[in-house]
Amino acid sequence: MAFTVRSDSFKDGDYLAQEHILSADFGFGCAGGNKSPHLAWSGAPAGTKSFAVTCFDPDAPTGSGFWHWVVVNIPPTVTELAADAGNRSAAKLPKGALQTRTDFGAPGYGGPCPPQDDHPHRYLFTVFAVGTESLSATADTSAAVIGFQLNFNTLAKAAIMGLYKR
Repeated sequence: MAFTVRSDSFKDGDYLAQEHILSADFGFGCAGGNKSPHLAWSGAPAGTKSFAVTCFDPDAPTGSGFWHWVVVNIPPTVTELAADAGNRSAAKLPKGALQTRTDFGAPGYGGPCPPQDDHPHRYLFTVFAVGTESLSATADTSAAVIGFQLNFNTLAKAAIMGLYKR
């Protein structure tokens, strides 16, 4: 069985709904609901000891993309995250899971908000099957450091892509 990810919030390659777009609270000019989408995965390989989830925009005009969400140390018995799990005050993440710093400067989901009139940006929601129970991380660990650790500990990964343009 292949490792796959799906969402009840959007289909692979679809545009993300307004409820998943960055809220006006961030001051970037978007006015969405800033709720992370539902994600579910199956087919994790033998030896999976935890999962990690990221959301990355490779099209951001930064020279290095933009990290919108990073969650690590998700227990191996968990196979989905509810919609709005990335809300730091909603307590919807499973026990033991840790959100780490995104490119917004803090942990938690930050929705899409590409520059006005730019081309559609791709938002890659990736689930990693990890061969260790926990990555060495705190809430302030950067996405680059998490990525480095995932590079050496990932058994399999699966992604689903959402689009957004304004």
